[in-house]
Amino acid sequence: MKISSEFSKYALEYNTYNIIQKKVVKKLLSKLNYKPKSILDLGCGSGALCRAIDWKYDSFLGVDFAQGMLDLHPKSKNIKCIYGDFNDASLFENLARYEYEHIFSASSLQWAQDLESVFKNIKSLNRPISLAIFTSGTFETLNKTAKLNPLLRSAGAIKKLSEKYFKAEFEVLKYKLEFESTRDMFRYIKKSGVSGSRNVLTYRQTKKLMQEYPLNYLEFEILLIISH
Repeated sequence: MKISSEFSKYALEYNTYNIIQKKVVKKLLSKLNYKPKSILDLGCGSGALCRAIDWKYDSFLGVDFAQGMLDLHPKSKNIKCIYGDFNDASLFENLARYEYEHIFSASSLQWAQDLESVFKNIKSLNRPISLAIFTSGTFETLNKTAKLNPLLRSAGAIKKLSEKYFKAEFEVLKYKLEFESTRDMFRYIKKSGVSGSRNVLTYRQTKKLMQEYPLNYLEFEILLIISH
């Protein structure tokens, strides 16, 4: 399982809270060995993947369970967005009626309630996949400093589970995102969505964590699962 890493200086700016997600999308697209003409994006959000694609395609189907995100997603005659939750098996019965060559999911499957069931349902669609899943290595030092259990699954656990359903290539991405202050860092955590809306610390505990956090950056770890 290949491991790559990257360090990025981050100046907090409006509308750039998904900077890591954008890097993940770029990496996923770079791993393609062809340019699919019909695409399914599970957990499409506001359209990071759709906006990053630089080739002409016939159809793009985006799925998300946040209507507010779907409202922000690009729309056109060949881009369709539908409301759906990948935790719901009936979604995949509906998706089986659509045509697409390749399945993407960038930075969303870490929130699956039952990841094995989701993998099984994706497998039933019988298409090549490009999946990116945040792992427990994300916010590793922060969790240790705050004495919190990781919110996400480990890369090893996700890989082992996915191998039951996919013959795939795996790569672990490690990113470090540097901030000018701990206040900017914690604002990023709140705004970016990478914490899964978890708020388990009191105000006093959060203030203490901000004082004791030993780094000027946050760690991110993402497992790529690619099949052709």
